[in-house]
Amino acid sequence: MGILNYEIGGNEVKQDAMEGIADIPQNRTMFIGQLTSEEPVSPEAVDNMKTIEDVYAVFQPNVDVEFENEEGEPVRENFRFSNTADFQVKKMTENSSFLNNLSVQKEFYEKLVKQLRTNKVLQRALENQESRQAMVDALTQLQKELNQFSAR
Repeated sequence: MGILNYEIGGNEVKQDAMEGIADIPQNRTMFIGQLTSEEPVSPEAVDNMKTIEDVYAVFQPNVDVEFENEEGEPVRENFRFSNTADFQVKKMTENSSFLNNLSVQKEFYEKLVKQLRTNKVLQRALENQESRQAMVDALTQLQKELNQFSAR
């Protein structure tokens, strides 16, 4: 029978037969899916892959994504994944020029809204029609100068 283990009070504690096999922790999720846009021509078994990095190196997952810009024109980009971290929003934004430009615009508009809400001098300037128009004229002139500078 083996050695019996007893708890306080003399109750027998039976050992499970599967103690040598560790269960997958409950806070983990395993996701398996196709990470390329093309269907495999002939699926094959690949041996000797010991790590996740090995899987990425062998299969080189990538996907073509189509975005739509402000004018409604399609913008196509290819996302390549070399490790699990490449699926994070921050990493995908860094690897995409389109998403990176959107992120920069978002940050600019968030800072602008913050200034409009908290800057008392700016709020007073926008209340008066003449000072508001002078501000618009100054920003328009600044835009022209920046466009000329960037064209050089």
